Amino acid sequence: MSDRWYKKAVVYCLDIDTFADSNGDGVGDIRGLIGRLDYLARLGITCLWLNPIHPSPDRDDGYDVSDFYNVDPRFGTLGDFAELLHQADSLGIKVIIDLVVNHTSDQHPWFQSARSSPESPYRNWYVWSESAPPDRHQGMVFPGEQGETWSYDRTAKAWYYHRFYKFQPDLDIKNPAVRAEIKKICAFWLQLGVAGFRMDAVPFIIEETEPGNPNSPKDYDFLTDLRQFLQWRKGDAMLLAEANVEPAQLGVFFGDSGGSNSRLHMLFDFMLNTKLMLALARQDPEPIMEALRETPQLPDGGQWATFLRNHDEVDLSRLTADQRARVFEEFGPEPAMQLYGRGIRRRLAPMLGGDRRRIELAYSLQFSLRGTPVLRYGEEIGMGDDLALEGRDAIRTPMQWSHLPNAGFTEGTPTRPVISDGEYGYHRVNVTDQRHDTTSLLSWFERMIRTLREAPEIGAGSCTHVDVPVPAGVLVHRADDRTGTMLFVHNLCTNDAVVDLSSVYAEAESPNDILADREYPDLGKLAEVPVAGYGYRWIRLRRCA
Repeated sequence: MSDRWYKKAVVYCLDIDTFADSNGDGVGDIRGLIGRLDYLARLGITCLWLNPIHPSPDRDDGYDVSDFYNVDPRFGTLGDFAELLHQADSLGIKVIIDLVVNHTSDQHPWFQSARSSPESPYRNWYVWSESAPPDRHQGMVFPGEQGETWSYDRTAKAWYYHRFYKFQPDLDIKNPAVRAEIKKICAFWLQLGVAGFRMDAVPFIIEETEPGNPNSPKDYDFLTDLRQFLQWRKGDAMLLAEANVEPAQLGVFFGDSGGSNSRLHMLFDFMLNTKLMLALARQDPEPIMEALRETPQLPDGGQWATFLRNHDEVDLSRLTADQRARVFEEFGPEPAMQLYGRGIRRRLAPMLGGDRRRIELAYSLQFSLRGTPVLRYGEEIGMGDDLALEGRDAIRTPMQWSHLPNAGFTEGTPTRPVISDGEYGYHRVNVTDQRHDTTSLLSWFERMIRTLREAPEIGAGSCTHVDVPVPAGVLVHRADDRTGTMLFVHNLCTNDAVVDLSSVYAEAESPNDILADREYPDLGKLAEVPVAGYGYRWIRLRRCA
């Protein structure tokens, strides 16, 4: 891969504790993950994103960190982690980890010291107020689960700020010592061999919180400073971050007004994600075309990370009320399927009714549109969800490997329930069965990712809508780069369609399908290109030497 390896990567996201258990204690661990690296390599994964690995009281799935310089003992040791990095590297897989430095656990020694005395050296590492801030009931990330963003600590005799849960006090980014510590944390893990970090809650990390000011200033220069530090330590280190903000605000996370990519390398493409969900719900590609039109121009080196399902809920907050209602109606009609009034807590397969055609269509869209694709563990076999679990835990069930007890995840008693009943139970949905079936969803994913390797322009090139007359429900877009041009046709509705693409034939050398939902007639001069209902075609238009 080039120095900008992340532009041509396929990222696989997982929780260590739900992936594979090697010692029978019911918790997934690093050794179990090492034993499954060959599976990921065969799938075509080139970058592994690990959700929080640090010691934690685990009140928020590990996002309440109590030690940034170690791994949770349930998962193994630092030695195990070093071995994971070695084994992954031997298979061409880079590893990135979550960098959760907006806050700590309230059990972290820093906070315990900070609350103990105003003279503590860590007192100013957190955000305090002597009186109750008037805005303490504003800005909550988890409405319905949070009552406020400021809580009173009786030991400290002061109010402390927490953008998330009250057991996650925010660090004060204005403090130079905090900034230095964040760099030190990054340096530690880079030295061990990680390829970069997925930064959690970036808009809140850079917020210089002022009590009583719901619009506290943001210090984007910290991202520039952190980027420079990482590049000096490891030239190809990468920062992937979430910033679910208005489109007009996205550019400043990539770089300053000078136009260079001096801050984050990659951002999750929340705008495209929500528009994709709306398009699938309406069976109308217009929202996708709108997202492509509204995309800010990225500086050279900047990249989007695309996703359909992430480790969180499907966040629909950027849609209008009517648009959100339409997506809820189609994919999450029951209150138990919804979360925070803004999102859906289901996996994609049940959201799409288990319809194999729609699942392939959705992932064909994601992988052929702009950016680097991110895949959540289990999506490649069409895993379901467990709505009996609370909140986001519905999509955090153990990986389903086989027919063995507990889906082959553990020989012990799993600490998280395995999906065992219904059409998504592990007896019906598992890796082993799909490995032996050349027509399975897993086999399709392997083929699709191999095909992606033949079309580097998808990740590294431009992505534009092709404006030609098309039947209702059909999207035509293209990817162009110095390596060549790819053309894509996707039919979001159930009716078969025929598209006239003869206007681009002059650019073609010998157009041919390199991936499609079925066998189609030869393309000829592209005057009549059929595509089935919920069908898709990846067409190689031309290849450059």
